Amino acid sequence: MAFEVDGDPSRCSHLVAIFGDDAERKALLNRYKAVIQWNANRSQHFAYPAKRRKIAPPECCICGTALSRAYACLHCSAAGCWQDGHIKQHLQDTGHDFCADVKTGYVFCIECEDFVYDSTFERLQKLTRLAEEEKATVFEASKRLREPFEPWRPDAKEQAALEGTIATPCQGRRGLLNLGQTCFMNVILQSFIANPLLRNYYLSDKHNSRLCRPQQTHLNCTSCEMDKLLAEVYSENSAPYGPVDFLAKTWRASTELSGNAQQDAHEFFIAALNQIHATSRGSTSLQCICIIHSTFAGLLQSDVKCERCGKVAEKTDPMLDISLELKGEHGHEQDLTLASCLRRYTHPEKLDPNEYSCVKCGKTSHTKRMSIRKLPPVLSFQFKRFEHKSADRSAARKIEAPVRFPASLNMAPFTTLVMHKQELLKESGSAPPATLIPDKILGPEALYEYDLFAVVCHEGQIDNGHYTCYARSHDEWYRYDDDKVTHATLSACLNSQAYMCFYVKRHLDYKPNMTPSYVVTREQEAVKEKEREREKEKEKEKEKEARTKEADVDEELLALA
Repeated sequence: MAFEVDGDPSRCSHLVAIFGDDAERKALLNRYKAVIQWNANRSQHFAYPAKRRKIAPPECCICGTALSRAYACLHCSAAGCWQDGHIKQHLQDTGHDFCADVKTGYVFCIECEDFVYDSTFERLQKLTRLAEEEKATVFEASKRLREPFEPWRPDAKEQAALEGTIATPCQGRRGLLNLGQTCFMNVILQSFIANPLLRNYYLSDKHNSRLCRPQQTHLNCTSCEMDKLLAEVYSENSAPYGPVDFLAKTWRASTELSGNAQQDAHEFFIAALNQIHATSRGSTSLQCICIIHSTFAGLLQSDVKCERCGKVAEKTDPMLDISLELKGEHGHEQDLTLASCLRRYTHPEKLDPNEYSCVKCGKTSHTKRMSIRKLPPVLSFQFKRFEHKSADRSAARKIEAPVRFPASLNMAPFTTLVMHKQELLKESGSAPPATLIPDKILGPEALYEYDLFAVVCHEGQIDNGHYTCYARSHDEWYRYDDDKVTHATLSACLNSQAYMCFYVKRHLDYKPNMTPSYVVTREQEAVKEKEREREKEKEKEKEKEARTKEADVDEELLALA
């Protein structure tokens, strides 16, 4: 595995010396890779109780203590404890320079007496850990391993195009002007800008507003407005930008959002997704592969179980986001967390006798439980803060209850596969373990982990409130209040009164060794186009033959005349 040498002048001089020798550099990186592989495989095997006895924890090379968190020498097979300084003692006694924390991959230099950073180690750790996770994933349907990740490498044409480019200095952060109570739109647009999948799609020229079809460009192509928005934000201009055309096209496409009145940010979010979907490449009514569905689309599963005969009726429905009631597992508004709201969302509920009758036994006593069958790359949560108990809007109220939400989220407990496996373990009489992940069928932990990247907040009352947004940019947090952009902290974001939260999957997964659906669709369309061309050629041949016959008949008639 080849890596470019980090040219940072602040690098550890002892690393520079080792990396200057190809043989020593290769040996050090191979040892580091082996340490990361060992830890990744150890975490995978601990999911199986039968195998736990076979995996002995490493022992300190000096005191012999079993190590729950080992530090491994990068020059030999020794491991030591950090707390008692035995790994440092080993490095000093043997003249070795480096050791690594097997859990985090951090490298310690004994000569510098400090942990040292090098991007080579960081890249190697990520690729090695990902490769081991791919080997540990077996898909239930095909029983085949997960498709390995391949980094992008430019071909000759792309390399030639890159050589002529000039990097443009930009921050990727820009305030948006309030065009008359349009803070509801500004916060959603800021969440779109912070969304890595949407950002990469439009910045990689997948939808070019200058090349879009004229009939769409001048009417309601919201995808063109997204392209213009991202181009403006990532330009040299740092002055606040006014998304006038975006607002105008939203008004034309969604009349319920038109006018100067304050609107609901979640309603605008759903409307914007529908408009971008309708004007994006790959937009279809069946198995849509547009950027919106590729980013936000997941599947919900509802299981209706008959309490008498036990028959379960399963039904799946598409989802773009999840709306959560501000009630915990016991129906209270106190001590709310995102996890408690999700547990309530996926908790079985008793159905009304008139809602459903069992097709097997005809009884009407049923429970219904929701779960997530397919997790999307980006998860969007809405907290139902605005309660309408009647049709009278004046009777509506805002729920001010605080909700604690994490910077990192594991969605495994709320997925269909995990919940079904927990039920099977309970039915078999065995107590389910604290965690079922990792597992050969359920996959490694990384498949279920999400990181927070944007939060939409509502401040004030229901009739005179204001929307603001927190968003992550280059691992730093910023607060967006219309045209004002200020540096913030993760703590300030997590303590805000969230109305919507956006999480992105830490590792994007791939279907097992399958051609992407958009490639299959493109190939099928090409085959159909060729068939249509052949049909046209046949029609032309028939018309030509018919004209030839008519000409022959005319000649015969003329000859008879």
